[in-house]
Amino acid sequence: MNTHEAIVKRIYELCDERNWSPNHLSYESGVSQSTIKSILLDESHNTGVVTIKRLCEGFNITLAEFFVSPDFEVLDDEEELL
Repeated sequence: MNTHEAIVKRIYELCDERNWSPNHLSYESGVSQSTIKSILLDESHNTGVVTIKRLCEGFNITLAEFFVSPDFEVLDDEEELL
């Protein structure tokens, strides 16, 4: 799994926990629907920390909590985190 795949999986997990759609996440976070769609559909390969931070604010979690997932511990060796 690479970093982008782990980010996408984590966004879906957090949305599922709250029973939110990506559109609702857009509303809660202030991140545009088109940006969220680009991230989730793998059209944006370089999701910035500022965007992830805004998503975290929408989820009402810290940036550190976002990255607490086993998927971020087993990233491909050549993949840099963000």
